[in-house]
Amino acid sequence: MAAAAAALSATTAAHAQVDNKPGPMQSGQHTTAAEAASAPAPSVAASSAAAFDPRQLFANVCGWCHSSGGREAGKGPKLMGTALTDGEIAYRIKTGKTGQMPAFGSALTEQQIAAVVAYIRNLKPEGAQ
Repeated sequence: MAAAAAALSATTAAHAQVDNKPGPMQSGQHTTAAEAASAPAPSVAASSAAAFDPRQLFANVCGWCHSSGGREAGKGPKLMGTALTDGEIAYRIKTGKTGQMPAFGSALTEQQIAAVVAYIRNLKPEGAQ
């Protein structure tokens, strides 16, 4: 039994991590508690805001029904030049319309909804500046 324990110990030592590098089944760099405490916390809002593109969101989520980026009617109405107020557009995005449009209030943040409303407001015919 002692020989098996010695062999296991030797094997473990042979496969030990070098220079604080992660092993083959681990990801990322390991940090000590002191290093983690002194590191600045990443800003989720800043990183998600920087990565957020309302045109891409519209294309992926809304574009299934609002054709040509909202410039033409599809299953849903044309949004370019809509007579709805910003508040009405935001409300519709949040709550949907029974039988016609799903609600996105639980999937999108207030900032994302506001960005999509601004995107809709700024729609121009394709090719126009």
